[in-house]
Amino acid sequence: GNGRPRYEVVLDESVIPARLRDALAGDRIRRVVFIGQGTAGVAARACADILRSCLDDSSIQVQSMKASELSVLAPGRRDDPPRLEDTLVVAISQSGTTADTNRTIDLVRARGAHTLAVVNRRDSDLTFKVEGVLYTSSGRDVEMSVASTKAFYAQIVAGALLGTELARLAGRRDAEYVSGRVGLLLGLPEAMRRVLAGRGRIEESARRTALRRTYWAVVGSGPNKAAADEIRIKLSELCYKTISSDYVEDKKHIDLSSEPLIIVCAAGAPETALCDLVKETAIFRAHKAVPLVIADEDEDRFAPYAEDVFPVPRLEAHLAPVVTTLAGHLWGYYAALAINDGAKFLDDFRRDLDAALERSAARGLDVYDLIVDLSFREFMTGFYAELRKKERAGRLPTASGFDRPADLLLLLKYLSGRLPAADFELDFGVKGTALNMLQALRTGLAEAVNRLSRPVDAIRHQAKTVTVGTSRISDRLEGLLFDALEDHGVHASQLTARNIHVLKNLQAIVAGITGSSFYWIDGLNLLGEPTERSTIEVRRKGGTLRNIPSRVESDNRLQGTKSIIVRQGNVYIGRGRKDGLSILVVPVLSPSPSRPNMIEFLLLLHVVFRDRVPLGARVKALGGKYEHIKNIVLETRGSWDDGWLEAVPIDDLFGLSAEKVAESLPILKT
Repeated sequence: GNGRPRYEVVLDESVIPARLRDALAGDRIRRVVFIGQGTAGVAARACADILRSCLDDSSIQVQSMKASELSVLAPGRRDDPPRLEDTLVVAISQSGTTADTNRTIDLVRARGAHTLAVVNRRDSDLTFKVEGVLYTSSGRDVEMSVASTKAFYAQIVAGALLGTELARLAGRRDAEYVSGRVGLLLGLPEAMRRVLAGRGRIEESARRTALRRTYWAVVGSGPNKAAADEIRIKLSELCYKTISSDYVEDKKHIDLSSEPLIIVCAAGAPETALCDLVKETAIFRAHKAVPLVIADEDEDRFAPYAEDVFPVPRLEAHLAPVVTTLAGHLWGYYAALAINDGAKFLDDFRRDLDAALERSAARGLDVYDLIVDLSFREFMTGFYAELRKKERAGRLPTASGFDRPADLLLLLKYLSGRLPAADFELDFGVKGTALNMLQALRTGLAEAVNRLSRPVDAIRHQAKTVTVGTSRISDRLEGLLFDALEDHGVHASQLTARNIHVLKNLQAIVAGITGSSFYWIDGLNLLGEPTERSTIEVRRKGGTLRNIPSRVESDNRLQGTKSIIVRQGNVYIGRGRKDGLSILVVPVLSPSPSRPNMIEFLLLLHVVFRDRVPLGARVKALGGKYEHIKNIVLETRGSWDDGWLEAVPIDDLFGLSAEKVAESLPILKT
């Protein structure tokens, strides 16, 4: 008529049966209850708001309830339950198999209530329990995982169609009203397309703000309280967070002292409510919260107070929750991706670390070789720099369950050699062995990846934790030097990783051990450094040293070479000052947790060198002394050849200082 299209709602008796039509026409329905659980329960709230608006009649009570709580609607004795002939119960469900919803329908039908259902899945259990069914058929008919976003929108539209027709059948609305309402519903797809077209702005906001705050909340008023509840559900499911939802007016229930991120659902609000919503947003901002406002696209009063405003098409108040929820769903999706990016960054490093461990194992290396390897330490240092850079830029999702960036940074410092392994137990409660440090790093990475991974596809959950790497790399220590340590009750955890590496290399040049002295150190300061009151005591002597008097037995002051060894904490190899015998001294850390970084013992070994030592083994055993010798020669001669070391007797090569060794090289003498 008048050149404008006219619309009708046609729902046959499979949706609205004759018994219900007669009850509506006869004005015998006094109460309508929409029920559901989870997202369907939120849709039930929106549908109740729509029907209440359509009926515009206070004599018919319209409400929504959780299906599990409907029993409070009609209390009574178990042997004389109240009758519900004047009640229509509309169950909303995606799967049609929700136990609470189905059981409640059984209960109310037994008491005479009229029953309808809005269901996605055909021929599901619920469809056989109710008198009429309106199918949404949104997406896959078998979709029964976490409630989809499209099912929520379809449920609201189905509720609007149903509510419009119920109001007409009850004689509260005429054909003109019905046509207008259908026209509004037909405009929803285009309104939703306009929201989707602005997803770039929403994504930018989510990636910028989601990582900044630990605590999130969603608030709404009137019909938009349903939007707030549904956004909260999807944010919780996507981002694995506990999030509050409340009326804007009940902001006191939100802990503003936590400076939360707050999504304000304000689209479609009447003018009388908008001023209050703007004022509440200003209060949020004053408490250093991060307000994100979803508002009508021509509304600009929130801009001074909101961190971001997401404009959505202006719709009738009871349909505004559709576009409001869509904007919130999009923000939650991109927030989950932003958090997941942090997990991917850490997981990529974990995979690179596992690959490095696998390569080392294939080469026959153990953890002690690995953590002193220059390329491995550079690998740790490089990732430390990247992690620190992301932390400074606020790109680490510390507000989303990743609460251990400081621990990871500290672990990387230990593994890059920037911190002494002797201090590791102070920070992490276990000895700073190579294996412990690597295991701590992998455990920390696995925990972070598990907390941050956000599988936004609810059907395709990935296995997040992989156990490889360190379990395949040996930390077993063998050889005569480690046998001597074990014989004196010294465990590998009482040696620094660097000293273990040095001892492993030295074993290639040592043919035997002729004697030993085991010393106890006491009186160090809190930093583990010698003082004038520090003492040394012989605890055990054996072999060639058993019957040889020691200076320590007559003067227990810690001084001389032994004091230097304790201060520096490094393995010493050289010659005894008095007897000129080749000695090797190993500093041993205290096994007590109360003295984790203290050197408590020194093990002195009289050693005999091998007659023939390959050049490569000589170079490895020299360690840092090799570079010292080489640089002295380069400074004097300008060239270097490792083969020159073979001209130096092995006793001199390890018994003399680097300067003396360089001077003894034939190439310098000539």
